[in-house]
Amino acid sequence: MKDLLFDFTVDKANNVVHITREFAAPCALVWAAFTTQEFLDQWWAPQPLLSKTISMDFSVGGQRFYAMVQPDGQEHFGIQQFTSITPMTNLTWLSSFADKDGNINSDFPTSVWDLTFTEENGTTRVAIAIQHKTLADIEMHIRMGFKDGFTMTLDHLDQLLSAH
Repeated sequence: MKDLLFDFTVDKANNVVHITREFAAPCALVWAAFTTQEFLDQWWAPQPLLSKTISMDFSVGGQRFYAMVQPDGQEHFGIQQFTSITPMTNLTWLSSFADKDGNINSDFPTSVWDLTFTEENGTTRVAIAIQHKTLADIEMHIRMGFKDGFTMTLDHLDQLLSAH
């Protein structure tokens, strides 16, 4: 078995975080993991947090409203507003922090996520570009633990996909 690619880089000049991750799974399964509530609730939070979808409309203009739930029950809310969907190939959304009622929290920056899915010989590569308005916004996310948390989350997804 070959080593699967994982890369996390910050393009400070353009305010973009680039993440590339390969999974030993077919594209259809990886796509489902990123686009269905049942899958997302199994992995879209760094352990020991749990992901809980409150509502989801996976369509252009729709959104996923979810919580990351700490072991003590405290919830942190987020919204993904879907802006473009090309099945099995590309997905874009606006990612925002929110309150418990689904109102976007303007104290935190909104970012644009662009995910591209490609499959070769049973390995699926997900290339993620996260566009921020400013470098300070990226630095805020990094200070909040985004790199370590998302790395852990993607590793958990890899384990989940391996079990299928």
